[in-house]
Amino acid sequence: MMEILCEGPWTWPRNALNLYRDDLQIFRSYDVDVYLHAPTIDMNPASLNTGIREETLRQIKETIDMAVEIDAIAITTHPGLIHRLEDRVRDMGMKLAIETLQEAVKYAEDRGVILSLENMPARYAYFCNSPDEHQYFLDECGCRATVDIGHANTFGDPGKFLELDGIFYHHLSDNDGERDQHLALGEGTLDLKVLHGLDNIIIELNNYQNVLKSREVLLKNF
Repeated sequence: MMEILCEGPWTWPRNALNLYRDDLQIFRSYDVDVYLHAPTIDMNPASLNTGIREETLRQIKETIDMAVEIDAIAITTHPGLIHRLEDRVRDMGMKLAIETLQEAVKYAEDRGVILSLENMPARYAYFCNSPDEHQYFLDECGCRATVDIGHANTFGDPGKFLELDGIFYHHLSDNDGERDQHLALGEGTLDLKVLHGLDNIIIELNNYQNVLKSREVLLKNF
């Protein structure tokens, strides 16, 4: 399986959907399950700015449309965040995020694509920063879960995220338990035992050599 990060310019869905249909069909010619990650840069389904929320929803929908064109199985998206660290702002942002994601889930279901919501690092500004809050979003939105093990490691007990209902697949990376560093597996504090038995995994790193290194760690340990 592979996951395509849909950020610009080359894999941004709005650009990709303007390609000739035959160009997109290349993905169907390979025996590999394709997943997409919706754009996240400058996007925020929890934004108190209506225009930002609407554009975020639009780009999630475009990612879903791209998934249909290339026969991708699912797309992952983020739950959003707040920029003013106040409880009342967080409560408002959560309500708006859920409303935005509910509409995205309905669109995905109508198009036959699975929408999967990713957990975030353990920071107050982020939504889905704990297993309980992630599960709440899943229940309210009706979507599946992408469990990012690196993000979960910042929570202190990543295994708790693996107890969620509705997990569809996983992102793997390591870190020091404090920051989302996207280190190769084995280079941080993650207890590799938590990975035992996981299926549907994406090694999500910024350096291909570290992807290969992490793959070797998995093959050696499991």
